[in-house]
Amino acid sequence: MDLGLTLLTGFGGEETFVDEWLAHYEPRLKDARDFALKNRVLLLRSPSGIGIDIALGALPFEETAVQRARKIEMEPGAEVMLCTPEDLVVMKAFADRDLDWNDIRGIIVRQGKESLDWSYMYEHLTPLCEAKEAPEILKKLKGLQG
Repeated sequence: MDLGLTLLTGFGGEETFVDEWLAHYEPRLKDARDFALKNRVLLLRSPSGIGIDIALGALPFEETAVQRARKIEMEPGAEVMLCTPEDLVVMKAFADRDLDWNDIRGIIVRQGKESLDWSYMYEHLTPLCEAKEAPEILKKLKGLQG
């Protein structure tokens, strides 16, 4: 169980955001600040022990994903902004870890293949994969699409 957030920081000045979060939450790594500034992901732990991954967003896709996020009432009086299933698939596919591919399979099952906007996902994942020089990610996603 963990929590993933995207914080739109832009490029430059990320230290201010990282330092503020580190002042309030326990880091999960000894060198969490340096790791966050290098990898653009701050790894923290909540007081109850839940992992918190904060992506330092700056890419156009990340801005789009934040703009498309929907307010969901988790329980009466408790609302949270959640990204769309398509944006979550793009983020998890780009991360390209086994755990993320399992999550993507779960998203496809829960949402149903036919209800997902596959063209949107490929439109946003393709340039990310090109920048990462990882075309195999697109092949994996196409394999799940069927």
